[in-house]
Amino acid sequence: LKQKFMIIDGNALLHRAWHALPQTMKTPQGVITNAAYGFTTILLKAIKDIHPSHIAVCFDAKGATFRDKLYKEYKATREKKPQELYDQIPIIQEILDAFHITYYQKKGVEADDVIGALSRKAVSHKDIKTIIVTGDMDTLQLVDDTTSVYTLKKGITETVVYGVKEVKERYDGLSPEQLIDFKALRGDPSDNVPGAKGIGEKTALQLMKSFGSVDALFQALHTKNNAALASVFEKLRASEKAVRLSKKLVTIKRNVAIGVNFKKFVFPSFHTIEVIGVFGKYAFRSLIQQIQTITN
Repeated sequence: LKQKFMIIDGNALLHRAWHALPQTMKTPQGVITNAAYGFTTILLKAIKDIHPSHIAVCFDAKGATFRDKLYKEYKATREKKPQELYDQIPIIQEILDAFHITYYQKKGVEADDVIGALSRKAVSHKDIKTIIVTGDMDTLQLVDDTTSVYTLKKGITETVVYGVKEVKERYDGLSPEQLIDFKALRGDPSDNVPGAKGIGEKTALQLMKSFGSVDALFQALHTKNNAALASVFEKLRASEKAVRLSKKLVTIKRNVAIGVNFKKFVFPSFHTIEVIGVFGKYAFRSLIQQIQTITN
C-alpha cells in the first residue's frame, strides 16, 4: 500500500474559508474565528477523504518574494484583506501544533514554491504518493503520476481531485507542465500577471495546442509567416517580453532550500486531549466529535 503525503496550502484554504463563512463566528471573548474554523473543517474532511500517512502545511511568509523583485506590480491589484483574517493564522498554527502537524513559512518565496519543493522531495521516496490540498488552481502544474491536487470546487465542502487525466480533460488536452506556458500567454488578473495583450483564454489554449510551448511559439513567430495567425502573431510580437516575464512569475520554484525530515510528517501522532483543549478554547465544539473518527 502506498503511503500518502498530504501537503496543505495554508493561505489558499485560509482565504477560501474567510469568504465562505460568516465573520460573525467568534469566541465568547469576541475573537473572530471563521477562517480558522473553516480551515480546520477542510483539514478534517481532507484527512477523512485521503487517509494521509504524512502531513505538512505551507504558509506565505511576510515580506517581498523574488516575484515582487522581478515585477513590482505583481499582485498589486489585490485588495488588502482585513487584519482579522491574518490574525487567524496564529490560531490555525496553534491547532496544527495540537495535531503535531509540521508547517513551513519561508521568506522570499510563496507557499506554492514550498509545496513544489516538498512534492519534489517526496518523489525520491518511491512508496509515497503526494496529494496537494488547496483552494486555487496554481498548483495543477505540479500534477504528475505520483502527485495529484485535491481542491475545493465550491465553498468548503465540495471537492474534486485532479490527476494528469483530469487536468487534460479540463484544459482541452494540455498536460500539467503546459499550464505554465498557457498561463504565461493568457496572464492572470488575480495575481496581476500581464500575459500577452489581447490574447484571451481561448486563443492561448489554441496556440498551446498548435505549438506546444511558448518557446516553440516564439520561434515560429520569428521564422515563419502565418497568414491565418497574422493578427495574433502581431500581438504576440509586441508582448514577447511580457510573456517571458509572466512565465517566470507563474512557474512554481521547486528548488527552495528547506530541511525535510519525513519522520516529522508522520500522521496521526497527536493526543486527542490536546486537540480537544484547543478546540474548546476557540469554541469549535461541533468539530470535537470528528477527532474521534480520525484516530479510529
